[in-house]
Amino acid sequence: MSSKEKMRARFEKWLNPPGIEFKDYEAETTYKKSVQRFIDAVQMEKLPDRVPVYISGSFLVPYLYGLSPYEAMYDYDKTMDIHIKFLIEYKPDYILSPLFLGSAKVLEILDYKQYRWPGHGVSRDVGYQYVEAKYMTEDEYNTLIDDPSNFWFRILFPRIFGSLEPLKEIAPFTDIWEIVNVSPYMVPFGIPAVQDAFKKLIEAGSEAMVWIKKFSGFRSKAMSLGFAPAVGGATKAPFDIIGDTLRGTREIMIDLYRRPEMVLKAAERLTPIAIKQGVRGANGSGVPVVFIPLHKGADGFMSDEQFRKFYWPSLLALINGLVDEGCIPYLFAEGSYDTRLKYLKELPKGACLCHFDRTDMGKAKNALRDIACIAGNIPAGLLLTGTPEDVKAYCKDLIDVAGEGGGFIVAPGSALNEAKPDAIRALIDFVKEYGVY
Repeated sequence: MSSKEKMRARFEKWLNPPGIEFKDYEAETTYKKSVQRFIDAVQMEKLPDRVPVYISGSFLVPYLYGLSPYEAMYDYDKTMDIHIKFLIEYKPDYILSPLFLGSAKVLEILDYKQYRWPGHGVSRDVGYQYVEAKYMTEDEYNTLIDDPSNFWFRILFPRIFGSLEPLKEIAPFTDIWEIVNVSPYMVPFGIPAVQDAFKKLIEAGSEAMVWIKKFSGFRSKAMSLGFAPAVGGATKAPFDIIGDTLRGTREIMIDLYRRPEMVLKAAERLTPIAIKQGVRGANGSGVPVVFIPLHKGADGFMSDEQFRKFYWPSLLALINGLVDEGCIPYLFAEGSYDTRLKYLKELPKGACLCHFDRTDMGKAKNALRDIACIAGNIPAGLLLTGTPEDVKAYCKDLIDVAGEGGGFIVAPGSALNEAKPDAIRALIDFVKEYGVY
């Protein structure tokens, strides 16, 4: 099938999700209208009935219902209940999923070191905090490029999961190629510390199964009530995988000068892996939208020349790879992308969503009018401190400027941790009333 045929097949599955029994005709109609509204906004082949409104957040729902971030990550039942309550009471177009919170119990079992989370390194009343460090050394680029899976399992995992530190004792899986290799290869698995590490993996897996069963139930219930999921998978820009996850900000910037060819080779090597990850998510969920947070390509982080050389080629290859598989790349451009808009003009037409944080939406509309759907950029601060009238005025200006001719979704500029209830209600209700085409 062509990419367009694949996309149409994915749209059909999204519109008619298998295994979902809608509560009633109204719920089914609402669901399908929300999905079609999103499709129309992204493809820009025809105007949707109105501007879609998408609320993204991490600890927003717990905040609105008085549940601490700590409770939200540890008490699955309470977290599920308030997310259903949020949908029923606020009636957003799309599901705000508790899956993004993750399970603190799983993190605890593994002794995860890359983040602090509520009650573990930070207060129970605040969200995550990334722990930046050099998780890959400068002399390990070739090891990563030669075999990324080997690097992740035997080198990265022992560094980011305290419980899995003994896994470094295991030889590469590719060492087994004939009968004479089998017995010696198994020796490290007899080391008590290695066995304990695998027991921790099993324990974490058991807890993860409890967690996912709970929240897969949330998803099916939310859909049965008429609320559509807007994101089906996730992946990451290849440069950000290196700069965020492996090297850290300081080290990756040094690498651009000291070992630029290794950075380029690593980004190229990780690109097909990132494509496959996004496609797997879309296949598993039945929703073709693949979320891609963009971090180190923002304005001011690197020069235009560096962006053009190191960041954009592998990101564009990722985007094109997802579109070839019938998916919708959802680019979440954190920070400002004013100077990067000229690159986004190279996106495949009518196939992408660009969600902007602090980018000038007038400039974004002018640059991408016939190319890509845009979303954002309502400030999180406005939703926390502004009045309903302030929120409505901001949304009106956005719709007037960015919503003209379609290709626009109203959304906060960033994922929300906190907001005032009346501000969120004003946002949703106003867009439904004013954003009609």
